[in-house]
Amino acid sequence: MPKFEATRHVAHTADEMFALVADIEAYPQFLPLCESLTVRSRKERDGRTILVADMSIGYKAIRETFTTQVLLNPAEHAIDVKYIDGPFKYLSNIWRFDPADNGCEVHFFIDYEFKSRILGAVMGTMFDRAFRMFSEAFEKRADVIYGATSA
Repeated sequence: MPKFEATRHVAHTADEMFALVADIEAYPQFLPLCESLTVRSRKERDGRTILVADMSIGYKAIRETFTTQVLLNPAEHAIDVKYIDGPFKYLSNIWRFDPADNGCEVHFFIDYEFKSRILGAVMGTMFDRAFRMFSEAFEKRADVIYGATSA
């Protein structure tokens, strides 16, 4: 039942950070553990987008693929990820981007558990470390795309 939650101030707007995190197909270019990501379907409704995507993660000799539903809500600067299938018992991931002086506050939350205790033991420590690096990875990516700014 690992959980990780972080709030980080970044020197980019809530719109910019939302767009960056919503561009899930770019994750393999910069996100720790992410080896590939394929969007299976995309539906637009009421200003929101619902994606179903497969993400393949890897660490050393271990490779796993899992499927999630991603709800993109740009009006609320919110991204909600729900688990569909793969090596987890459950996975819930929430992103919020709140406008703030000189940028925005990025709120990241993830709660998950692997089905296999062995996989959980092997991947758990690496996952925990990777999630701690996610905020920094997204911030660095934002600096590359939008330009580095000082807050």
